[in-house]
Amino acid sequence: MKVKVINRVEARETCERKGDLKQVRRNLNPELHPFERAIEYTRALNAAKLERVFAKPFVAALEGHTDGINCLARNPKRLNSLISGSASGELFLWDVPERRTIYNYVGHKRAVRAVTVSECGSLCFSCGDEGVVKMWRVPHAPLGGVTQTVDHTAVAEFTSDQVLRGIDHHYERSLFATAGEKVDVWDHERSTPVHSFVWGADSVESVRFNPVESDIFTSCGNDRSIALYDIRSGTPLHKLVMQTKTNSIAWNPIEAFNFTCANEDCCLYTYDMRRLDIAKNVHKDHVSAVLDVDYSPTGREFVSGSYDRSIRIFKYDGGHSRDVYHTKRMQRVFGVRYSGDGSYVFSASDDMNVRIWKAKASQKMGTLLPREKSKQSYNAALVKRYGHMPEIKRITRHRHLPKSIYKTKQLRTTVMESERKKQRNRIKHSAPGSIQPKPQRKKKIVTRLE
Repeated sequence: MKVKVINRVEARETCERKGDLKQVRRNLNPELHPFERAIEYTRALNAAKLERVFAKPFVAALEGHTDGINCLARNPKRLNSLISGSASGELFLWDVPERRTIYNYVGHKRAVRAVTVSECGSLCFSCGDEGVVKMWRVPHAPLGGVTQTVDHTAVAEFTSDQVLRGIDHHYERSLFATAGEKVDVWDHERSTPVHSFVWGADSVESVRFNPVESDIFTSCGNDRSIALYDIRSGTPLHKLVMQTKTNSIAWNPIEAFNFTCANEDCCLYTYDMRRLDIAKNVHKDHVSAVLDVDYSPTGREFVSGSYDRSIRIFKYDGGHSRDVYHTKRMQRVFGVRYSGDGSYVFSASDDMNVRIWKAKASQKMGTLLPREKSKQSYNAALVKRYGHMPEIKRITRHRHLPKSIYKTKQLRTTVMESERKKQRNRIKHSAPGSIQPKPQRKKKIVTRLE
């Protein structure tokens, strides 16, 4: 026996509000709608305008530090935890939804340069100018927030004979790496390093473990080098020397072989660790040294913070930034991090504030109704479909910039155009084949060592 059943989606068939009209079925035959493309274009234009009207990315500022903030770390297991370290030795654990401090980690007497959280989310490690790594407990933020800030002391200490500039934790094992005059790998249960790596750099600025190939990590030094290491072999693998110094490195959490480095020449470079003789992409738009970079958990975007007092969000394969965030009071940005769900961006700057931004500037906060979700997805599809049209492209790409950044960008554009013109004239007035121009992705690479 056959039973015919009418299947309806409740969100489409019922009215959410008393005054709503019932959905009317339409005949989608294109012959009956000759102006469909024109109507869709108008809707896409309005959607692009509304997106810029409601683009208000700034959420909140976390205050409490008494000196410039040098580093940030997020808890990989808890969305509401954020740790920040300052130049005065303060180390705070923040409850992000409540926008207040839970714990004040007491112990550092000099500047905190780097902080990281273990993969289990219950321990964090910090280091600084005093050459000591301190291990702390990371408590869970209770529901409803806390009424007062509690002081907390270190669980363990690991003493080094050098000033430490960077630290990162292994993604699977109880190991962490520190960067100073050399790169050391430590075990939680031992007071001395398990491995030590030295390869020419007087000082190593940053160190990062690969989240997928977890035994591989990379470091950047003040000799303009980027080095790859493998804990299993106990030896360095490759070394890349660039024309300018790299300040920070971030691995793509989805594409295991790719990493992005923040450079002093105002650009970011994405490399494939299997082929270091050419960059996969050059990301431009900053007008001063890029100080930190961090990937979204999806691996499709990354955020960068710069000395020019701005934050930019790039697509992983985009040459120019998707968005730029700035405020009048924000100073040099020393640290940036994505939230665990990829919805927010955290920035730490020299003006003693940790700022929270929306990853998508026009995204509405809070719970969305089904009709709001469908409307947003429809508008996004329209803007994507008609994004090549000049008017829509102009609206979606335009960003207001501070006067200092705008003027510096104009000056940099003039200088770069002058260099390109000079190069064209050299090729034009030289013997054929005597000058071989380098592509942009190879121009900043000096040499590669094995």
